[in-house]
Amino acid sequence: MTIRHFRTLAASGALLAAGVAIPGGASARDLTLCWAAWDPANALVELSKDFEAKSGVSMKFEFVPWPNFADRMLNELNSGGKLCDLMIGDSQWIGGAAENGQYVKLNDFFDKEGIKMSDFIPATVVGYAEWPKNSPNYWALPAFGDVVGWSYRKDWFARPELQAEFKEKYGRELAVPKTFGELKDIVQFFQKREIDGKTVYGAAIYTERGSEGITMGVMDVLYSFGFKYENPDKPYELEGYVNSAEAVKGLEFYKELYDCCTPPGHSDAYMSEDIDAYKSGQVALHMNFAFTWPGIHADANVGGEKSGYFPNPAGPDGAAYAQLGGQGISVVSSSEKQEDALAYIKWFAQPEIQQKWWEMGGYSALLKVVEDPNFATSQPYAQTFLDSMAIVQDFWAEPAYASLLQAAQKRFHDYVVAGQGSAKDALDGLVKDWTEVFEDEGKY
Repeated sequence: MTIRHFRTLAASGALLAAGVAIPGGASARDLTLCWAAWDPANALVELSKDFEAKSGVSMKFEFVPWPNFADRMLNELNSGGKLCDLMIGDSQWIGGAAENGQYVKLNDFFDKEGIKMSDFIPATVVGYAEWPKNSPNYWALPAFGDVVGWSYRKDWFARPELQAEFKEKYGRELAVPKTFGELKDIVQFFQKREIDGKTVYGAAIYTERGSEGITMGVMDVLYSFGFKYENPDKPYELEGYVNSAEAVKGLEFYKELYDCCTPPGHSDAYMSEDIDAYKSGQVALHMNFAFTWPGIHADANVGGEKSGYFPNPAGPDGAAYAQLGGQGISVVSSSEKQEDALAYIKWFAQPEIQQKWWEMGGYSALLKVVEDPNFATSQPYAQTFLDSMAIVQDFWAEPAYASLLQAAQKRFHDYVVAGQGSAKDALDGLVKDWTEVFEDEGKY
């Protein structure tokens, strides 16, 4: 995922956040790369200077703030526009872009250049590149690996008085939770506690209604409770899977987290609101995508040894999964500069460039980078990234994903935040909504 409606986190992204293009130098040859306006995009501008120097091609960048990114870029694709030669698009766009002929199929190019999808983290290939899923048909190169995980106030956890109180109450050490049950104990322990003269709260989780936020948060928990999108043996059979007893328990758990242990006014929160709550010292735990971790580590208030990172805990039956984020890079079929665009992808896929990408703040999906013996200790969050990417699942990538997502947003927000009906009602309603979408798509 995601459509990621996001407000840039850093002042260094101010120019990008304005939604303006960043021009390259004067050149008879140039390419425009389209992506969202966020910190990784700043890193890509710097990284791409190497491509410019080696190729003689001038790079231009069209970076659009997350709240407008999906609408702007999907309109560009649907209209056959000429703005973008390269697109780092959401994983959910792959189905529609492939079936509507908006991305160039890359199989022949990969074969010619010796680029092997087996060289990338398998989940990113399935999530960012393949359509149909689990078939050898590739429409993108994995560009930015991302996943939902957790950061926590390591310094608070280490306080002897809190350690002693927690152990007396729960009979175990105050430590990184291995299960969602343990996570709930921790956030309840911190909820409305006074630390350093300030009232703090348990956790910042996703609750946003307008784009995709609450769906990303809810699914991040439901997977580990046993939720399935469909019958594994019969595609688009939803009854008994989407609304299984296990899925109901997962959704009930998410609402319990929201009701018991979030900061005041946290009813419409996504990435930026969660990171603000964490960096300002309001919460002990923080749900967010991995791209936020470098900023946390560098933060003056919560960075360094004050924070730690951990992957999604296990559900009641011991299963642990996490919501996939991130994007792939594609060549736009309406581009008149496809040869140079393919040359950029060839350059970007090189191991030495992927290593620089990681060092500059990008999350490489190349196995040669992430399986290097030094990778896990290269950053304090590197091992958590590896552990999290090993357990990912993703939302629907169907051409009709927008309708599927809108239904999930409404059902989840109405139940979790607005308190309407029961978890079973919400999931039964989602089965009904999704079935209607697939009927309209001719899937039955």
